[in-house]
Amino acid sequence: MELRIFTEPQQGASYDDLLRVARTAEDAGYGAFFRSDHYLKMGSVDGLPGPTDPWITFAGLARETRTIRLGTLMTAATFRYPGPLAISVAQVDQMSGGRVEFGLGAGWYEAEHTAYGLPFPPVRERFERYEEQLDIITGLWGTPLGETYSFQGKHYQLTDSPALPKPAQARIPVLIGGQGVKRTPALAAKHADEFNLPFVGIDFAVEQFARVDAACREIGRDPAEITRSAALVVAVGKDDAEVSRRADAIGREVDELRLNGLAGTPAEVVQRLGEWRERTGISRVYLQVLDLSDLDHVELVAGEVAPQLRS
Repeated sequence: MELRIFTEPQQGASYDDLLRVARTAEDAGYGAFFRSDHYLKMGSVDGLPGPTDPWITFAGLARETRTIRLGTLMTAATFRYPGPLAISVAQVDQMSGGRVEFGLGAGWYEAEHTAYGLPFPPVRERFERYEEQLDIITGLWGTPLGETYSFQGKHYQLTDSPALPKPAQARIPVLIGGQGVKRTPALAAKHADEFNLPFVGIDFAVEQFARVDAACREIGRDPAEITRSAALVVAVGKDDAEVSRRADAIGREVDELRLNGLAGTPAEVVQRLGEWRERTGISRVYLQVLDLSDLDHVELVAGEVAPQLRS
C-alpha cells in the first residue's frame, strides 16, 4: 500500500509552508504530495495568509522538488475553463518532468464561489460541465501532434484547437472520486485511472467501489485498470499522549479520529489500514495532514507505518 500526503492549504498555509511539507514528504519516501483546490477556509480557522492556487503552487514545486508526484484532490471544474486548464496542467507536467496527476471534481462549496465572484450553477449543470470538461481536457491531451481537436457540447465548444501543449507523460493519470451512485461510477469507468473516496466509512467504500466495477463491465473495461484509493485524516503518535496532542492541534477528538480516520500508535494505524485493504482492495491512501508545521508527524508515519505496508 502506497501512502501519499494530502494537504488543505485553504485552512492556512503559504507557498513556503507547502514547499517544506512537500520536500519533507519527498525525502521521507512518500509517493506523492497532493493538495485541495479551494479558495475559502472552512470552519473556525483564520485561513491566513489566504488561499493559494494549486497549479501555481505545483509550478513552483515542479522546479523545487525532484521525484515526488504532484496532484489535486480535486480541482474544481467550476473554477476554470477546460481549455486553459488543460494548458496549465500540461505545462506543469512538462516543468516537473512528468510528475503530475490530475484530479477533477464538479465543485461543491458555494461560499467560495460567492466570495470570489464565480458562478455556481445548480448541481445538474455543474455535473454536465464536469463531464464535458473531462472529455475536453483528455481529448486535448490525447490529440496527436499536427492534428486539431474540436468539441461541440451543451456548455463548451472548441473549434480546430491545435491541442497544445502536450504533457510530458504519454497520459497524465486522471483521478475521479465522489459518492454519487450512478453518474460518478459511469464517469470513472470512462475516464479514471484512479477512483478516490475521501472521508467515508469502509462499508460505503465497499459499495461504491463495486458500483465503479459494475460501470466498467458495462462498457467492456477491466475494473482492475482503475486504482482504488481513499483519503483519511491522520493523527499518529508514539504513545497516547502524542496522539492526543496531535488530535488537539487540529481540533479533533481522538476517539472520533479512531472511528473516522487514522489515529493511534503506528501499530494501531497499520492494523486499521490492513482492515481497509482487506475489505476494500485499496492500494493507495492519502493522509490528510492538517497541521503543516508538524513535520515530525510526516516523518514518523514514513518511518514507522509505511515500512509495514510494503509486504
